[in-house]
Amino acid sequence: MSGFRSFMQHALAEARAAAARGEVPVGAVIVGPDGAVLAAEGNRMRELGDPTAHAEMLAIRAASARLGQGRLAGCDLHVTLEPCPMCAGAIAQARLRRLYYGASDPKSGGVAYGPRVFAHPQCHHVPEIYDGIDAAASEALLRGFFANLRDAGTC
Repeated sequence: MSGFRSFMQHALAEARAAAARGEVPVGAVIVGPDGAVLAAEGNRMRELGDPTAHAEMLAIRAASARLGQGRLAGCDLHVTLEPCPMCAGAIAQARLRRLYYGASDPKSGGVAYGPRVFAHPQCHHVPEIYDGIDAAASEALLRGFFANLRDAGTC
């Protein structure tokens, strides 16, 4: 990973913004081959009333719209939490080059845990995967969010 530049701080900012909206704090950033940010999103499932409005899905949609194509070959995704199976499938369909994620998700993950979407023979594209990027910050944000919900009695 010579010349690697992390965009996880940008993804964490999107996650904090999601938390401020009452959403589960997950943020995602898609970076083009030239290193420019194409899309940055946070979860909006509650806001949009859409169970597919995960940060990764929204970022993929925005980057695809910006580029005018459904394939994001050469682009990289930075996300604060291990993608779920739905998002992992979308990452494969979008042909993203690399996936960088922060916190692992033993309960709902689809990359290193659960169905391990990229390990299936039906998966036609597997990105390079790098985990644990700023994991402590991502985990702390998620733990704090859910602790606040439990304290408020809304979890």
